[in-house]
Amino acid sequence: MNNFSSRQFSTLFDAVKVKPSSLKPFIDGNSKRRNWNPIPIPFRTPELRGQDLDFVNVAHSHLIHSDWNKLNALSTYLTPLRVKHILLKIQKDHVLSLEFFNWVKTQSPTSHSLETHSMILHILTKNQKFKSAESVLRSIIVSGSLELPAKLFDAILYSYRICDSSPRVFDLLFKTYAHAKKFRNATDAFLLMKDYGFLPTVKSCNAYLSSLLDLHRVDIALGFYREMQRCRISPNIYTFNIVIHAFCKSGKLEKAVEVLREIEGLGFSPTIASYNTLIAAHCNKGLMSLAMKLKNSIGKYGVHPNVVTFNSLINGFVKEGKLHEANKVFNEMKSLNVASTTVTYNTLINGYSQAGKSEIGNRLYEDMSKNGVKADILTYNALILGLCKEGKTKKAAYLVKELDEENLVPNAATFSALISGQCVRKNSDRAFQIYKSMVRSGYHPNEHTFNMLISAFCKNGDFDGAAQVLNDMFHRSVIPDSSTLSELRNGLCQCGKDQFAMILCKKLEDRGLMTGGFDKSKTISSRPENEDKTF
Repeated sequence: MNNFSSRQFSTLFDAVKVKPSSLKPFIDGNSKRRNWNPIPIPFRTPELRGQDLDFVNVAHSHLIHSDWNKLNALSTYLTPLRVKHILLKIQKDHVLSLEFFNWVKTQSPTSHSLETHSMILHILTKNQKFKSAESVLRSIIVSGSLELPAKLFDAILYSYRICDSSPRVFDLLFKTYAHAKKFRNATDAFLLMKDYGFLPTVKSCNAYLSSLLDLHRVDIALGFYREMQRCRISPNIYTFNIVIHAFCKSGKLEKAVEVLREIEGLGFSPTIASYNTLIAAHCNKGLMSLAMKLKNSIGKYGVHPNVVTFNSLINGFVKEGKLHEANKVFNEMKSLNVASTTVTYNTLINGYSQAGKSEIGNRLYEDMSKNGVKADILTYNALILGLCKEGKTKKAAYLVKELDEENLVPNAATFSALISGQCVRKNSDRAFQIYKSMVRSGYHPNEHTFNMLISAFCKNGDFDGAAQVLNDMFHRSVIPDSSTLSELRNGLCQCGKDQFAMILCKKLEDRGLMTGGFDKSKTISSRPENEDKTF
């Protein structure tokens, strides 16, 4: 066990170069045996004598007769050794064992040790009470020190034969570490398990792979998949779906498609999740023709596209500005009786609103209501933005009033849309009022909102207003874009406020907010004697 601490997580799995042919799983059979010689499982013979033996016998008698009052009187005399041996005597009754274990935790918590915890883990897993066992494991892991994982594995290992346990106890340890996102511990547990001839189930391996992807550790996930193959842990369709997802996350779409083709040849039937992952990845990269080809190939395996498939395609076409194609997919969805969701409608409404086609967005909203699909704040934000982009601020204000009726609360995007509407109408004062309401409501304007306001004030020749907004940007450490700064600088110079423009450049430099695209050389280089204190 001395080599445990020397294992390095970063070097567990070698560089990942997965070829399509390497995806074929090793299948265990009578003619194919694992090529490693596991270390024999160690065994400690329990010894008990004298007062300890007498105490255990008395406590055991009280337990089997459910005489908890007499047990309570004995609680002050409990020790980890005595608790361990009582658990050994009652291990065939997992209900009583867990009841006693929890009673000790309440009456004499210092009488528990890693060994007593390992005992209850063996008892529970042997009786397939995996949820209870995982709960016990989690309580150990959360409260443990850096040295705990090695000690915990030892405690489980050395009590394994005494309890006539099941290999699932080690599988549970590995899976619990994976669920808890303790990847170093999970990796070390896997290596130690392998040393002693234990391997996790494919379900636990999938949990580990999935958790790695949740934290964007694609390289380690693919490396562990290769390790599964070397250990002849046969993957299932969920494993392959995770591998497809891993390649998609790393941008290797061709490899992801190769995995799909490979698993088809291995006798696995791809699921809708297999296709949806690939379709979404292609849509995110704007590869819409390939995404559509994948969608059209789904049917040959008896799988049918679902709402996730269509939502991905609609979103992909909208992002590319291909609203006609997005609408065709939407109509196909309807013809196949696939129910649209709020996400479906929101994507389309937002697409048409961004394109300045608020009337089509409104018709979609009416269709949404007719079909009983619940609108959310994103729906209203998209509708409001569409109206505001066309300067229809009164209609937008009416929709804002509807939010109260629908028990929806305006958010930062709502305010930003309303501000944009006033900016379109060149009503910078009203836009500034909405901005103030936004801040009072606890929302933080982003760079786009600030730039809109400054530009609106500049267009109206109100440079004091623009300076006030810029000052707010400074306080929030938001960097204005170069075009906005140029617009403000040019306006100031044209109005004869050259010194004010110079102060602007100095303040930007002092605060480290000068953007790369801003050409300050066009500003008069003379430094003013009395700087304006606006900033």
